[in-house]
Amino acid sequence: MNPHLRLGRIADIEIGIHYSWIVIATVITLSLGAHFAEVNPQWATGVLWTAAVVTGLLFFASIVIHELGHALVARARGLPVRSITLFALGGVASIEKDAADARTEFWMGIAGPLTSVGIGAVCIGVAWALGWGMNLTPVDPPMAVLVWLGYINIMLAAFNMIPGFPMDGGRVLRAALWAATGNADRATRIAARIGEGVALLFIMFGVWQFFSGAGVGSLWMALIGWFLLDAAGAAYMQVDAVATLKGLRVRDIMADDCLRVEARTPLRTFADDYLLRTGRRCFVVEKDGQIEGLITAADLKHVDRDRWAYVTVGGVMRPLNRLRTVTPETPVVEALQAMGQEDLNQLPVVSNGRVEGMLSRGRVIQVLQTRAELSM
Repeated sequence: MNPHLRLGRIADIEIGIHYSWIVIATVITLSLGAHFAEVNPQWATGVLWTAAVVTGLLFFASIVIHELGHALVARARGLPVRSITLFALGGVASIEKDAADARTEFWMGIAGPLTSVGIGAVCIGVAWALGWGMNLTPVDPPMAVLVWLGYINIMLAAFNMIPGFPMDGGRVLRAALWAATGNADRATRIAARIGEGVALLFIMFGVWQFFSGAGVGSLWMALIGWFLLDAAGAAYMQVDAVATLKGLRVRDIMADDCLRVEARTPLRTFADDYLLRTGRRCFVVEKDGQIEGLITAADLKHVDRDRWAYVTVGGVMRPLNRLRTVTPETPVVEALQAMGQEDLNQLPVVSNGRVEGMLSRGRVIQVLQTRAELSM
């Protein structure tokens, strides 16, 4: 999920925030300020807004811990985890591989809600130990913060367990269907369709509330439904795409007509005579007949335009030995997964030290489109 701001690393997992998070963080802080002002009108303005800001920050910290629950279980089950990103509708852990079995999928799905329940129980338990009673509105700011965090985390866990794939509850449902049917693809399709149904209910409920006078805030339910509908549909299409690509090797769909450019070529000449003239975005760089690396249109962005006449292709190319490569016999599904993991648009196809061709996302999409047309 890009773009995002990197905050640091926890347990060697990169933590970041998407720019959309800033908007929702502001909205939640303002809402908390209004809530605390309503239930505790005796609080001074400084105390009220300090409590609102601290509560908002702790709430998003609890979302990070929720996602860490998923991530640490995934890592314990042998699945690499690259990052955790907070965004407008919550958080997402970037797990680089799918679960290999239903048991792993179940524990990965349930880990987040269980973590949130644990956080909520601890917050309410500490508030209770400080003297809070269930029938009393907390008037002490620290106690009020703890009570709100306790309730919201328990509500977050309950909400996430709604069986709307790819929410946590949907993943638990997928795990159960997987265990029952013994077929991961079929389980994903069923869970995704159920997820789409849940998403449509969210959208209709949110719109109905809005027109019933519940205010703009009710549209958040519709927005969440739209997000779930999009994600569930994407999951369904991904299963179909993987099924379509099964059995294909990179050699079957790679482009073997890679254009080459001499390493001594100035960037200005490269841009005018190669990029703009051909429309290609990736070129093999050679020097004295030997393959040295690759250069793409994106590599030129790191050099000021007024220096393009003096900097050569060899000065900005990416050396072949530092690139992620695949072989002609690599399964296309595996190659596509590598592209997703490293956010790449193309992969060099190398055999016996020679660049045999290039596999791009565009080529994969062309194959999927052609097969879809022929199956209609």
